Amino acid sequence: METDTTDLIARARAGDHNAFRDLVQGHSHELQVHCYRILGSLQDAEDALQETLVSAWRNLDEFGQRSSLRTWLYKIATNRCLSMLRADSRRPRNAPLAPRDHLPEPTSAGDAPPWLEPYPDVLLDHLVDQRPGPEARYETTEAISLAFITALQLLPPRQRAVLVLRDVLGYHAAEVAQMLDATQESVQSALKRARAGVDSHLADSSSRRPARQPDTAAEHRLVARLTDALERADLDALIELLVTDVRVSMPPALLEFRGIEAAQRFFAAATFRPGRTYRVLPTRANGQPALGVYLADPHARVLHAYALLVVTTADDHITAITGFTPNVMTLFGLPRTLPEAD
Repeated sequence: METDTTDLIARARAGDHNAFRDLVQGHSHELQVHCYRILGSLQDAEDALQETLVSAWRNLDEFGQRSSLRTWLYKIATNRCLSMLRADSRRPRNAPLAPRDHLPEPTSAGDAPPWLEPYPDVLLDHLVDQRPGPEARYETTEAISLAFITALQLLPPRQRAVLVLRDVLGYHAAEVAQMLDATQESVQSALKRARAGVDSHLADSSSRRPARQPDTAAEHRLVARLTDALERADLDALIELLVTDVRVSMPPALLEFRGIEAAQRFFAAATFRPGRTYRVLPTRANGQPALGVYLADPHARVLHAYALLVVTTADDHITAITGFTPNVMTLFGLPRTLPEAD
């Protein structure tokens, strides 16, 4: 295997694009997930990945094999993400105002940043076994959940990168220091602050953390009941599925409705309005069940993409529903419209 890698590197350095593609293709998906964790946006992560691969191609002569190729690529990707965050030109500085004419008063400002996007599980299926290092603190499922990704986005960029490299990927402090051109002391200091920030957010968001064993039969039954409630416009049936401190949020708008009563007011005003008919297509995002929701057009025999709902469950109840605009649905292979059923 090492001989093959050495041969591919030699050929790539000689200008063989096919050799370079073969060299990096086994790492591309995990690098995209890495960039997504740091950036919180799949579109930004894809841009960062492409820039990482271009940089690796141009600077392959600098790879001296003192570390593994994977570690070298992670170094480039991490620093590419940090450069993007420093530029910050593509990030909305303020969340767009949500239409408030038909919404009840939110219980609080949501903590999900305006740029947050869900990550399709179908992309996770392409990942090889990453075998995190022995110092990793987070399981793979938790490290891709919306609650965890949101918590990361609330950290300063350098702390974000350090925590992902150390506690998700399991790199040693010395390796992270080399990746970031920093001292081990500064890495440990950043990690300490990052852990405190993430732990505080996840403790406050404990009801939104995913089940340890997702995609179970119980989860399937719960999603089927949620689908049925939406398609029958049965608000009472939906409310029965929620825990008492459920959270409903809808990035990019910084609005949150917490608790059953607030959720009931929200869904009554925003979803179960007279004359509305919905259809639902199941999918998965961030290791969690998700629903593509379509709204019937009153003037044509068609339904339009309305929202993507990412659902967090615990046992046989829903602890959080995060609604995203229909713009993200194409990332999941979901159509923009559906024909009306006969």
